[in-house]
Amino acid sequence: MFSAGPTSLRAMLLRRLWLPMLLLMLGSAAASYLLARHYAEQVHDGWLWDSAMSLTTSLHYQDGAVRLDIAPATVRMFEWDTVDRIYSAIESSRDGLLLGEAVIPPPPTPPSSQRHFYDAVIDGEPVRAVRIVAPRPSPQADEVAITVAETRHKRSMLATQLLLSSIPLQLLILVLAGLVIWFAVGAGVRAANRAATRLARYDASHLQPVDVLDSPRELRALAHAFNDLIGRLSHAQDAQQRFIANAAHQLRTPLAALQVQLERTLRESDEAARREGLGRVSSGLVRLHHLTHQILMLNRAEAADQQMLAMTEVDLVQLSRQVLERYTDQAIASDVDLGYEGPNAPVYMHGDPQLLREALGNLIDNALCYGRRGGVVTLTLTPEPLRILVDDDGPGIPVEERGQVLERFHRRAGSPGEGCGLGLAIASEITQLHDGQLQLRRSPAGGVRVWLGFGGQSA
Repeated sequence: MFSAGPTSLRAMLLRRLWLPMLLLMLGSAAASYLLARHYAEQVHDGWLWDSAMSLTTSLHYQDGAVRLDIAPATVRMFEWDTVDRIYSAIESSRDGLLLGEAVIPPPPTPPSSQRHFYDAVIDGEPVRAVRIVAPRPSPQADEVAITVAETRHKRSMLATQLLLSSIPLQLLILVLAGLVIWFAVGAGVRAANRAATRLARYDASHLQPVDVLDSPRELRALAHAFNDLIGRLSHAQDAQQRFIANAAHQLRTPLAALQVQLERTLRESDEAARREGLGRVSSGLVRLHHLTHQILMLNRAEAADQQMLAMTEVDLVQLSRQVLERYTDQAIASDVDLGYEGPNAPVYMHGDPQLLREALGNLIDNALCYGRRGGVVTLTLTPEPLRILVDDDGPGIPVEERGQVLERFHRRAGSPGEGCGLGLAIASEITQLHDGQLQLRRSPAGGVRVWLGFGGQSA
């Protein structure tokens, strides 16, 4: 299968302008012909009327009877024509045909006035006829009808001459319009080419928006779309650079510690000491795996926007219970009462289930790690207004430090556990991606309450 090559913008515009222009000119020529026929009909109809009226001057009435006073030479002169043939007839209501030929057909419909124009055929040739009723000196006088008919040769010739005389003017207008279109399209294409040249010279190392003020209005939408793309690329690039910097900074230390620990273990000759060292290496690898997972999840949350997410209808009740079940073993190991408070019926919201699951998992993990051993951790879901609360009864977080713990890689001094300081930052990023906000408050149980509100509400 062969596909058509790229279409030239100039060729496309010229096709779409020339064809309507040509059709317009043809329509104009047809209208000119119809207009020429109309005026030719009017001119020759006037001549027929004048000819019929001139015959009324030969009528004389005596005692109500009509008499003709016209010489045969006058009749021949009246009917003489080098192009068309003229027919005439004068008919009396009493005496019948007084002058002329009886070959002129009567009007197809009864005349509605003293003057009646109509079309007919004589000897197989179309004619135009007019029939008038001569004025009578008295109601008792004889009624006389005068009919004059003419073949249509001069009418057709006049209409044709008018049409032919207009064709050169129409062609001249078409050529001039074509030249104007050609230069106008060329100017538009040159403007598009200038914009394309400017984009081709764009410095990709500096993702800055292009100026759209000097662009044609029709190209500004394209320029705005390009600037929008540049903005998203810049955002993605910044997020990638932050990710690389954070990952390099956070992974360098545990990797170096693992290397030192592994080298020390390999130098151990005692089997028990070697097993202990390998256990520490294994624990370090677990922490490194957790750190890597958190960094990758933070990068996804930072780089994503709502258009890139796999948004669907998520049942928060089912999602919350799945997250709690995942951390049941950890809660049992810490002797923590892990529970759920909320409706049993589904509560839906539009979101990315994987990211929401990760956010809730981080909040539950933080509550289990930094709450009180043997304490209580509760996830509360309220449908109206839609919000999620995670409460613990641990030592809590001082008010002055609540803003700092939401920053990535920040851990409070003396905090238990081996976290990497990313859990709350990830949860906050994911909440913002879902048009929500995350805030830290004091829990009624005495510890920390993590408040997630959606739909533009605030705590």
